[in-house]
Amino acid sequence: MASETHNAADAAASAPGLPQLNFDHFGNQIFWLLVTLVVIYFVLSRIALPRIAAVLAERHGTITNDLAAAEDLKAKAVEAEEAYNKALADARGEAQTIVNEAKAEIKADLDKAIAKADAEIAAKTAEGEKKIAEIRANALESVKEVANDTTGEIVAALGGKADKRTVTAAVTARMKG
Repeated sequence: MASETHNAADAAASAPGLPQLNFDHFGNQIFWLLVTLVVIYFVLSRIALPRIAAVLAERHGTITNDLAAAEDLKAKAVEAEEAYNKALADARGEAQTIVNEAKAEIKADLDKAIAKADAEIAAKTAEGEKKIAEIRANALESVKEVANDTTGEIVAALGGKADKRTVTAAVTARMKG
């Protein structure tokens, strides 16, 4: 048994190394390399690459459709923004119109109230002036009476005699200025 083990070790030691690097087998290796490459090429070109190309085409189509949809949505957003801005401007204009109308209405009401108050004030002023004129006239009459009575009493106290007509004429002349 020892001799068999020794023969196998001698055969392995006399072998020229790795079989891939043995120049005696290069022809076979190149043939099988070419056969394997051709089989891989046909498998890839007939099965794997068409599937990959289909996936890439589908992705490209999806991306193109998404971009087109995004452009449409962007255009709609721009239109919506323009409509919003127009509606906002219209609303502001309408609000300004309402404010101006309210101001005009309030001013008209205020003018009416002022005119009414002015008329009431004028009426009260005229009434007050009339009362003042009456009071003045009454006061003047009272002053004349008092002046007539006082003048008559003074003349009598001084020892003179004055008739009522003379005293009234003298007082009236003096009051006129």
